[in-house]
Amino acid sequence: MKYVGIGTILSILGVVFSILIWGTEKAHLLSGFIGGIFIIFALLMSGSMGSGDRMRANFATETKEDRDERNHSMNNALLLALPNIIVAVFAYYM
Repeated sequence: MKYVGIGTILSILGVVFSILIWGTEKAHLLSGFIGGIFIIFALLMSGSMGSGDRMRANFATETKEDRDERNHSMNNALLLALPNIIVAVFAYYM
């Protein structure tokens, strides 16, 4: 829940700064950008951007602790991205 709270704070700040910089028409820009960055980070941490051979090699050589740490980082990035994307979509349609 800590990461969802941090993501919510980032999304609110993103909307406020977008309104201050570009006006209410583009209030979704910074929040959407922050959410997109965290989603890209989560994709990179999950290893899903590699080929099957690369994924199999990584799975065979990494330890359980490394895999758990990677999955934990991926989940945290997704929890940070979720409120940002929701607020960006909400601000876009307002």
